Amino acid sequence: MERIEKQMEFILEIDKEKQIKRKTLQSNGKDFEDDAQHAWHMAIMTLLLNEYANEEIDVLKTISMLLIHDLVEIDAGDTYAYDSQGLKTQSTREAKAANRIFNLLPEDQAKKMFDLWNEFEERKTAEAKFARVLDNFQPVMLNAATDGRMWVENGVHLEQILKRNEKTHEGSEVLWMYMYEHFIMPNVEKKRIKR
Repeated sequence: MERIEKQMEFILEIDKEKQIKRKTLQSNGKDFEDDAQHAWHMAIMTLLLNEYANEEIDVLKTISMLLIHDLVEIDAGDTYAYDSQGLKTQSTREAKAANRIFNLLPEDQAKKMFDLWNEFEERKTAEAKFARVLDNFQPVMLNAATDGRMWVENGVHLEQILKRNEKTHEGSEVLWMYMYEHFIMPNVEKKRIKR
């Protein structure tokens, strides 16, 4: 019973992910998405878009990474992609959170969570590279769908978006070019993203 009790404690704890609001509007342009919605959206996107990965990927492993990678934000909070101050402490805050949250699980499952989370963070495997593509693609897509409102409100510059996506092509050349041509540059032209 001790094993299932630990699993239940973890499962209940991660329900808090639904309370972590992101700085990305949902496509309705009114409500901010939460971390759980973000993870669900990318999991579905992986099922549909995995054919555009530069290398063949293990779809289940990629989905698993995407479903757990932001659980650390239960403790660490969401760090906005263009918050230079928050980014300085993000890795320390998230590592501390991973330690607490994943260790609620039985040891073997905690190790699996740590391994997936670290793999995502290190961005070395085909799965991690593709997961990172979607983690960047999804908010850019939603920003474009909401007339760039959060880019405008936060004074985001093209240079910041390009810096954040400097490795996106490593996971999917196709999705990087699509994002650049359909979401980013049209919003630069409309002055929603600063040059």
